[in-house]
Amino acid sequence: MRVFVTGATGFVGSAVVQELIRAGHQVLGLARSRAGAKSLIAAGAQVHRGGLEDLESLHSGAVLSDGVIHTAFNHDFSKFAENCEMDRRAIEALGTALAGSDRPLLVTSGVALLASSRTATEEDTPVPRSSSYPRASEVTAESLAARGVRASVVRLPPSVHGDGDHGFVPRLIDFARQNGVSAYVGEGLNRWPAVHRLDAARVYRLAIERGAAAGRYHAIAEEGVAFKDIAAVIGRRLNVPVVAKSAEEAGEHFGWFAQFAGLNAPTSSERTRALLGWEPKQAGLVADIDQPIYFETKTASTVARA
Repeated sequence: MRVFVTGATGFVGSAVVQELIRAGHQVLGLARSRAGAKSLIAAGAQVHRGGLEDLESLHSGAVLSDGVIHTAFNHDFSKFAENCEMDRRAIEALGTALAGSDRPLLVTSGVALLASSRTATEEDTPVPRSSSYPRASEVTAESLAARGVRASVVRLPPSVHGDGDHGFVPRLIDFARQNGVSAYVGEGLNRWPAVHRLDAARVYRLAIERGAAAGRYHAIAEEGVAFKDIAAVIGRRLNVPVVAKSAEEAGEHFGWFAQFAGLNAPTSSERTRALLGWEPKQAGLVADIDQPIYFETKTASTVARA
């Protein structure tokens, strides 16, 4: 297959590119910059210049391909609503290019808000778009599917980990450095599902090879890791105390990130494993972050394109 990948130079997308190429597929990767284009060429992919704002470029990239994997998203939370709208328009452009064909589209979403007080599954419907939650990735994919496009969704956990991680765990490390303590909320028993980026990439590859026909896939290697265990690794590695914070105190320590620090989102991938024959092979979250590379002095980026 010739697969068009958006976000092809990002943390998840670059792993998807490598996974597809190793499996013998051709990859057409979206690149915004000359540096991004060079990295794609080095990986063995072809380059399609453009960005999420360039709908014509997205449309033409999809037209040239046998299938599309959309991993790009601007994670600048200061412009979250605008970025969600840009994502919606991008998915529409990709889907329009595939309409009337049997070529698959895989859209990326998340599992964090799917369920409350229970384990989320692939059967859970997407979170409706609203002023408080403007992201429309899944509902846009469902709308395209209703119009005959073979559109499906890969849901990622809050923590996709591995070399190059610039997401949630690096932010926790930053907070611990800044405040001199590694904190958790309450008893710290709230659970984060997790997956290594290389295991997630295999879900995308297997799903696109099977025509992305199952609706929703969960790239979840661990159903739920206790937040306190994550905080413990950070405290030990930084040699700072590990402390409990009340919900009120969490706001002072984590700031805007407090809602994520207290997130309890156990998630199953049982159906995905059965459909795709997928089993995670990489290290789990706690073992993976318990390495010096995670604690090299650096600041988690406030703007990340995944």
